[in-house]
Amino acid sequence: MAVAYSAGADSTALLLAAHRRWSGRVVALHVHHGLQAAADGFESHAHRFCARHGIELQVSRVQAAHGPGESPEAAAREKRYITLAGMAKSAGADFVLLGQHADDQAETVLLALSRGAGLPGLAGMPERFERHGVLFGRPLLAVTSAELRCWLQASGHSFVDDPTNTDVRYTRNRIRAVLMPAWDVCFPGFRPMLARSARHAAQAQTLLDDLARLDLAHTGEPPTVGALQTLSRERQSNAIRHWLRHSHGVAASAAQLDELLDQVADCRTRGHRIHLKVSSGFVVRSGDRLNYTPPI
Repeated sequence: MAVAYSAGADSTALLLAAHRRWSGRVVALHVHHGLQAAADGFESHAHRFCARHGIELQVSRVQAAHGPGESPEAAAREKRYITLAGMAKSAGADFVLLGQHADDQAETVLLALSRGAGLPGLAGMPERFERHGVLFGRPLLAVTSAELRCWLQASGHSFVDDPTNTDVRYTRNRIRAVLMPAWDVCFPGFRPMLARSARHAAQAQTLLDDLARLDLAHTGEPPTVGALQTLSRERQSNAIRHWLRHSHGVAASAAQLDELLDQVADCRTRGHRIHLKVSSGFVVRSGDRLNYTPPI
């Protein structure tokens, strides 16, 4: 068993709980992102804390800087998952626990709402998922940040505070600093309600995925244009989204998908051309089927 340990309050509470539950069988995984000067201090604290409690610690230093046109948060998150998966495999751990909590889940849902997200976004963060060949779990999604911090402080356990968490240039931090307190004033105890909505969205998405698999069994993968045209526009949309996401790891925007559905509807002759940019590649007609051509 492994715990992603940043040395912050949330991962500290999780690491201690896991250590008590599986004493001697837990390894702490600390990723030094190289993105801020304080990161050296985080690593030093992690070494001292794990040595004090007799917990094995592995540290990996990475450069998580983002590329042109790439979200800094997304780039750092993806690099972190890749690194954690590699560290877990090296440690012989098949499961990594993450410290996201009820506040993180609420922020995720509010962020998705602000972006006009569909069900996958509104479903928030799953409790369990697989990435890069490793299982990850979030056991604290029903626990608030305040509860975790109160427990640590009452027990006399130390942790570090990441100074970037108060930088309101980042959208999630603005939600945390401005929107969440306002929701607390208007709707006290709203976090479990947002979590419930996220679970409803996740259940609905599961049903849509089941329907997409049934429809793709009818249309084939990649889907044939003629078979798609026998479905309602809504089912075409659902099937194409599922095909693109699961076969190619890309997501079409609402505008791109609407245009693609219009082109599928107009495709009545053998020579009708379909060529539409989706993500960084193109959906094209090849014979009687749609195909996705990734960037060269």
